[in-house]
Amino acid sequence: MKDNQHNSSVNEHSFLQVDKPEEACGVFGVYAPEETVAKLAYFGLYALQHRGQESAGIATFDNGSCYSYKDMGLVSQVFNESILSNLQGQIAVGHTRYSTTGSSLKVNAQPAVVDTRLGKLALAHNGNLVNTLELRQELDRRNGQYVSTTDSEMIAIMIGKEVDTGKDWIEAAISSFKWCQGAYSLVIGTPDGIIGARDPHGVRPLVIGTISQENNINRYVLASETCALDIIGAEYIRDVEPGELVWIDDNGLTSKKWTEASNPKLCVFEMIYFARPDSIMGHDSLYAYRLRLGEQLAKESLTDADIVMGVPDSGIPAAIGYSRHSGITYQEGLIKNRYVGRTFIQPTQHMREHGIRMKLNPLKDVLEGKRVIIIDDSIVRGTTSRKIVRALRDAGAIEVHMKISSPPVTHPCFYGIDTDSQDHLIAATKSVEEIARQIEVDSLTYLSEEGMLKVTSQNPQSFCTACFNGNYPIEIPENIKRSKLMLETV
Repeated sequence: MKDNQHNSSVNEHSFLQVDKPEEACGVFGVYAPEETVAKLAYFGLYALQHRGQESAGIATFDNGSCYSYKDMGLVSQVFNESILSNLQGQIAVGHTRYSTTGSSLKVNAQPAVVDTRLGKLALAHNGNLVNTLELRQELDRRNGQYVSTTDSEMIAIMIGKEVDTGKDWIEAAISSFKWCQGAYSLVIGTPDGIIGARDPHGVRPLVIGTISQENNINRYVLASETCALDIIGAEYIRDVEPGELVWIDDNGLTSKKWTEASNPKLCVFEMIYFARPDSIMGHDSLYAYRLRLGEQLAKESLTDADIVMGVPDSGIPAAIGYSRHSGITYQEGLIKNRYVGRTFIQPTQHMREHGIRMKLNPLKDVLEGKRVIIIDDSIVRGTTSRKIVRALRDAGAIEVHMKISSPPVTHPCFYGIDTDSQDHLIAATKSVEEIARQIEVDSLTYLSEEGMLKVTSQNPQSFCTACFNGNYPIEIPENIKRSKLMLETV
């Protein structure tokens, strides 16, 4: 299927940039004969829209034929009923993207589709490789042909090259993974079945679900988060394990542990912020975990105040948890305009100066004359935090105490989160007291790393916490280190 040609410039950001780490991508796959798989993929991606808002794509397989459609924009902008009706098949692979490796261009939209001797494959990737230069050199040696600048396409091409040596889909995928270092959760569609796989550390999530059987037909779903299962009525079975490959076809689901060196290191920011609060990770409700983060924050740093509030939406569960433990009344002090996304109309200078109001508007009757505790999940650059604090004071708050339900972000991510280089991370260059002065709060407190891990329901050693402490579980090549670790001796 031909790509559509509209020229929406979605890589432009709205004038109010969010002061948060940006997630890489959401991936979705479904094997469901006798179902309208393109629509299932559409709604799965719709539920994963928070993981990437730059581009979206779906590829389907129907009796050996592959159909694909992808473009820049939100899921609801890219697809319509007519487009989805042309995506026929029993297998679908979907992707919604925020760019990490490879810029925000239409050619970099996924799934990446490549030809092989066994037919086309379509690959959707969440994560980021750290050895792309080495992988590119090997593919160049094998005369690889590229249409994009993404590491995701390189993985797809490598699998295709391995298939062309005579291997089947599973053998080719496993051989290709040996060339891949870094973070990758993959959904790979083929004419014969669908693959789900995670790197040996399982840095990015991937879950398995099932759709109720009819006529004894197996129907399985793969997704970045369980919320994408819920939206289509699929039942969560389990996670794809680190270093595991699952193959789904007419015979059902089979599992293969493709490496013995698995060492689970799920990104802890998935738990704190990235994933939707109604998702489950490690059999733990993320909403419940975020409540516990707030309770732990109250245990570590009680402050006398009149109200507790959260920064919508991600700070709200922790704020409720803080309120429950401290006994300080929880109130909504900021109202979020949920229909604000990217805008291409330039604001006036006056609007720029009051930019936070476009997305968050303070409630004066709640805030006036109050000592306020405001809770957020992280501070990356500090620019938005300062705007929020000023808005609260303008609305009449007499004290503003900010509390963060995670430790200071001091190191950049190399595994699929788009963070600034280290010298742009405010906590890497300033003390907590200096940050408090810069964002103009009366006090600033971060949750301890120990407290953050203690309230998980899992082994504290099973998380990647590199953004807080610089302990990277996957070795970073020196040239890549130097690109982001501006303050380190490397």
